[in-house]
Amino acid sequence: MQAPVHHIIGLTSIVRERVLPISGNVTARIQQKVTPNDVVAETRWAREHVLLDVARLLNISPNAADRLIKCNVNDELKANAEIAMGKGMFAKSIRAPRAGRVVAVGGGQVLMEAGETKIELRAGIPGTVIQILPNKGVVIQTAGGLIQGVWGNGRIDSGILANLADAPDAILTPNRLDVSLRGSVILAGLVKDVDTLEAAAELPARGLIIASIYPSLLAKAREMRYPILVTDGFGSLPMNSAAYKLLSTNAKREVTVNAEFYDRYTGARPEVIIPLPTSSDPLSPKEVEEFAPGLQVRMRRPPFMGMIGSIVSIKPGLTTLPSGLRAPSAEIKLENGETVIAPLVNLEVVG
Repeated sequence: MQAPVHHIIGLTSIVRERVLPISGNVTARIQQKVTPNDVVAETRWAREHVLLDVARLLNISPNAADRLIKCNVNDELKANAEIAMGKGMFAKSIRAPRAGRVVAVGGGQVLMEAGETKIELRAGIPGTVIQILPNKGVVIQTAGGLIQGVWGNGRIDSGILANLADAPDAILTPNRLDVSLRGSVILAGLVKDVDTLEAAAELPARGLIIASIYPSLLAKAREMRYPILVTDGFGSLPMNSAAYKLLSTNAKREVTVNAEFYDRYTGARPEVIIPLPTSSDPLSPKEVEEFAPGLQVRMRRPPFMGMIGSIVSIKPGLTTLPSGLRAPSAEIKLENGETVIAPLVNLEVVG
């Protein structure tokens, strides 16, 4: 049976697409070395579209209106610029209600984009551009540590990792966040109150990596301008030992926190990338594995949620579980020495 893989790897080859939300212009070049803050593509996005029905406003046919329209596609118009002028003694003037760019003309109508803003796509991770995606973005390759999480607030940033997690279940409180942490990515255990999120924003922090967070704080976490990545879940879960060990031993290194939203269809997950120097390209991580004895796994459901163990054996056929359900299962030896039987669907391979 195939198993999902939860990546917690000390050194691997990391390849990531960085794409614009809409078509634009790619500014990076192939084999370019980039830092997380380098702009690799850009585009313009209009917050509003304005449709001017010249034919209706002048009470004439669309063909007649087309002959009176004075602007063309891609024209930049100022507010109150004349778009068309009717005929006759009391001719009516049609003017742009606000500044914008003309995107379509025809059928007696003019469509404008207004409130245009510039969108810059940053590399997000340090590495090398290995592929250009025309009008969309780039593919970047780097090498380093990779730790995937279970939830992110949709932000991305980089900074020096500061370890405030004295233990995997240590609670982060506002009084621990002082000015010495300004510009850092903070590693912590649990967050239980809004004040902690706001204190990190006031520093400001470049990111927050935590084991778990109370569900009542998720709406506030999404509002924060810095990335927040949760490694294990919601409530009062300690950080799993594999993630805690890898992150805590890399304190004071530059890390990138890409707290993107989890997408089960594309496989995208929030993740922490720790760039590391290497003389050769390490192997790429596997996206799927086959359950087998000896594999390290992570429990995905209570009562052992988040705990790491290794597969002792795969049970033949279907196993009757305490709930009464029958399912393919495995015998797992947890890190605390306890041996349990768990359905395969509740396991994911760590690696």
